[in-house]
Amino acid sequence: MAFNLSYGISQLPSGWLADRIGPRVLLTIGTAGVAVTGLLVGLSQTHFMLIVFLVLMGIAGGGYHPSATPLISRSVEPKNRGRALGFHMIGGSGSFFIAPLVGAGIAAYYGWRASFTLLAIPTALFGIAFYIVLGRRPELNRLSKTLSEYRDKAQPPSSYLPQLIPFMVLNIFTAGVNFSIISFIPLFMVDHFGVAEATAASFLSIIYSAGLWASPLGGHISDRIGKISVALVACLVTGPLIYLLNIVPSGLGIGAVLLMFGIAIYIRMPASESYIISQTPEHRRSTILGIYYFASMEAGGIFSPLIGNCVDRFGFQPTFTSAGIAILMVSLVCAIFLRHNRD
Repeated sequence: MAFNLSYGISQLPSGWLADRIGPRVLLTIGTAGVAVTGLLVGLSQTHFMLIVFLVLMGIAGGGYHPSATPLISRSVEPKNRGRALGFHMIGGSGSFFIAPLVGAGIAAYYGWRASFTLLAIPTALFGIAFYIVLGRRPELNRLSKTLSEYRDKAQPPSSYLPQLIPFMVLNIFTAGVNFSIISFIPLFMVDHFGVAEATAASFLSIIYSAGLWASPLGGHISDRIGKISVALVACLVTGPLIYLLNIVPSGLGIGAVLLMFGIAIYIRMPASESYIISQTPEHRRSTILGIYYFASMEAGGIFSPLIGNCVDRFGFQPTFTSAGIAILMVSLVCAIFLRHNRD
């Protein structure tokens, strides 16, 4: 909780900072900061120290996404931007599989502290190597050197914000509800299907497995038929899929719905990021993305207790049905505002 909260909040100032000091510097600071604080977590002697270092780790890690996404978009042609961002998401999806396995393996032999201290070493080395590699690509860091030039040429905020606001509202709301629904899937599996607690959490891997291939697919499709169209369809499909959780049978039925739910999530993400970048002046991209990531993560933090309270009071079926309808209605309303937007 300490890490997740600080990680989400730090997206906001990190995006603003990346537009001013450059993505290379902030990515290095963030990666090195995660390594150092990871080492300190492993060496912490009290619960208070552990919480403080986890908060600092979240603050350091928050600089990654607002910096990396514009950096990737700058290194490829606009026509291939969605696909590039989709491939980038494979790493995040794969970490949900690899990191817990590696960390658990180290902890089983050497204790939980070693999981942090040993993994801090390659993280620090990667940060140094990344800084050197980016230093050999000066064209990717030109923004930090010629910022005043971009400010002079940038279009005023009023010209692009009206196009971005409904699109960001749609994606932030959908992401927040999705995050909340995912957090209750293990409990839902236990309560609704009678699955053992030890097995219930494994169903989350079905959702996350889609990120290993659906993200590049979503990015590729968005480059071809349009980013707004892909994001809208993914959001519209998400609502009925959440409702179907209530009525599909156990086994292949629930597995198929969870997989399609994951596909909708990961197809939407690169299309959304690519559209935000394409509609934002270059010198403000990290700032806008920081707002987007911050709001998406914090929306999940707001919706989770609300959905949890509804589950306690009314049960899973009415709650999931209402969540699905809410996404569907928000998607339809935002579609009206987006119908004339340029893609």
